[in-house]
Amino acid sequence: MAALTVARILHAGYVFTCEGTRIAFDTIFENPFSRNCHAFPDVRFDEALIRRQRFDAVFISHFHDDHCSLESLDLLDRATPLYIYCLFDELFDMVRALGFTRVHALQLDVPVDVGPFQVVPREAMDAEVDSMFQVRAAGLNVLNVVDSWIDDAALARLVAEKPWDLVLFPFQTMREIEVLAPTRAEPAPPALPEEWLEQLQALDPRFVVPSSCQFRLEPWSWYNRAFFPISYARFTDEVQAVLPHARVVRMDPSVSMQLDADGLHPAPPLDWIIPVGAQDVDYIYEGNADAPPTADIARHFPALTADQWTRVLDFCRTGLADRYAALDDESEYFDSPRLWQLSIHDHAGEVTRFRYRLSPGSADLVDDDGPLGWTTGIPAVKLYAALELGESLTSLYMRINDAVFDADTERDVAQADVVEDPLIRCLFSEGFGAYQRAQLRRLLSPAVPGPVPIAPADT
Repeated sequence: MAALTVARILHAGYVFTCEGTRIAFDTIFENPFSRNCHAFPDVRFDEALIRRQRFDAVFISHFHDDHCSLESLDLLDRATPLYIYCLFDELFDMVRALGFTRVHALQLDVPVDVGPFQVVPREAMDAEVDSMFQVRAAGLNVLNVVDSWIDDAALARLVAEKPWDLVLFPFQTMREIEVLAPTRAEPAPPALPEEWLEQLQALDPRFVVPSSCQFRLEPWSWYNRAFFPISYARFTDEVQAVLPHARVVRMDPSVSMQLDADGLHPAPPLDWIIPVGAQDVDYIYEGNADAPPTADIARHFPALTADQWTRVLDFCRTGLADRYAALDDESEYFDSPRLWQLSIHDHAGEVTRFRYRLSPGSADLVDDDGPLGWTTGIPAVKLYAALELGESLTSLYMRINDAVFDADTERDVAQADVVEDPLIRCLFSEGFGAYQRAQLRRLLSPAVPGPVPIAPADT
């Protein structure tokens, strides 16, 4: 009987095996990945064994650093065919600079045949960023949604591809933006979005795996109570209620399952992923409860070196103004002059404050005690990491508008988008692939003097 083996790596990572052919998706072999996303449940990777693995192809759904990490790709044989969905040529250049010789750009709806596999990239809601994968093998039909959202048109096309044997479906509605301004965000209901349940009903698979969220933040982080509203248990209960004939199957890292016409059966685990501690863990959501001050968060991180601190101060004194002047995106809130306070907290929780008079095209340092129009706080070590290490917004512990403004400003702030924040716009306005560029510098020139990486977070 024809069969397909599906094994979980981590997060959105999978290995598919059929008739001796092995392909992999979104290969992340790091814990933590994306600097401070800690595997949940906890695992460690045997890098020596990973270097001995041979894949007939690796597929990458999009360029985000939790799906496309050069430090993980560095463990793979350079002759491995890589198929990447990305609209930016820079990523392909970086992967080739790492030494890979068979690098291909994926096109939506254009199949890629690898032995018994046919892999078809399918359009996600944000087609400029990410993709989904349809995988056919052994007469079976699998949909890997990765961590995409599906719009109505894409859903209709996927329904036309029925029947689905297995759907790997994202299960976590993460609160990446809300935790930036917890005093101004409403707690999310701990329930799946109604459209997710409707989409799963329309797809009507035999099996559903809750996918694409297998991490939490540092053990001390308040984000662990506020970032992840959905539990595995909640996902299972809600999906089973609308798909009583389907089976929801949790797959932790290293777990393998054999899929065939008769069902889904346990298979030998991946031996290069070693579970650590309890694996039957789940998320606990408490809304925005007890968000600590940024000064307290900063105390969990190490001190910057003198050179690193100088880099941060130079940015705040001159570099930020240059970047702000170069911004070409529009911000309705900052079309009017505003007084902005930026607070940088060191490892001892001590704060250094800067005030800027913002107007379109300029950010001028001022000594002004007037009423504030916006506030931003951030640990110094995280600002340095964003400047030099490509760290993403998700893990910066930025705190926005944790203040009470005058009545007119409060009215305007209530209508503003948190991501209009001046620091966010300045840090993430300098083009594509900052995280991968920082990785490539470290991988290609590990002995060349340069910015010193910050130490791991205090646990």
